[in-house]
Amino acid sequence: MGRMKPSFVEVEGLRLAYRRCGDGEPLVLLHGGFSDGREMRNQLEGLSDSYDVVAWDCLGSGESSDPPAGFGLRDYATVLAGGIAELGLERPHVLGLSFGSMYALVLYRYFAQLPRTLILASAYAGWGGSLPPGEVQARVDSVVAALEVPPAEWGRDFLSTVYSAEVSDSVVDEAMGIMAGVRASGTREQLRAFAFCDLRDVLPLIEVPTLLLYGELDQRSPLAVAEDLHVAITGSRLVVLPGVGHGANMEAPDAFNDAVRRFLADH
Repeated sequence: MGRMKPSFVEVEGLRLAYRRCGDGEPLVLLHGGFSDGREMRNQLEGLSDSYDVVAWDCLGSGESSDPPAGFGLRDYATVLAGGIAELGLERPHVLGLSFGSMYALVLYRYFAQLPRTLILASAYAGWGGSLPPGEVQARVDSVVAALEVPPAEWGRDFLSTVYSAEVSDSVVDEAMGIMAGVRASGTREQLRAFAFCDLRDVLPLIEVPTLLLYGELDQRSPLAVAEDLHVAITGSRLVVLPGVGHGANMEAPDAFNDAVRRFLADH
């Protein structure tokens, strides 16, 4: 499959980029921060034998439009729901990783009837809902500072918090290639909308089957966060991948995909 080129839909005057492969029940993939849908390459390749897999570029990332100034969480949810409708994806499974897990929860907040299941990987109930206020502010300050200089100057240090010490050089190199496309304009708007959000109110409302999928060595969303979500989401399933960090989808794609596949086979 290699480096699949994106296709596009227009929703409310905004361009949404996506990559799509496979047949079967629809599976929507939402990427993490400082990234775009290319980070889901291994899931597109690995799960498309059984599912109609669609990896989106969030507004502000990849080849999607930047969000308009002042775009709020409801706006992000509405645009994503519109893109899902444009592609005719009826009640998709929705997988969100890190930042994408926040996006998945926001989608559920405003369009609870849309997801068939939720897969929240390396997830937060928003930074504001899962991290101490001082840590949230420190992360925001770090992102703001990083956007002033090219990713080549800070990307590898950042990725040392995303992957375990055992990650292969090829994964880091691929991630650096994706990060080279980070747009400060779009990322600042994402940060403004999502950085301080607290989505804990959504968790007890979730009525669809939910998988919580974490790396054992996750530094950015540690297992204490996973346990909090597990307690708050009734009937959720928690799977921890041994020896893996925050970016589990790229660091250990086979184990990650196997966990997703086992969960979806039951639902």
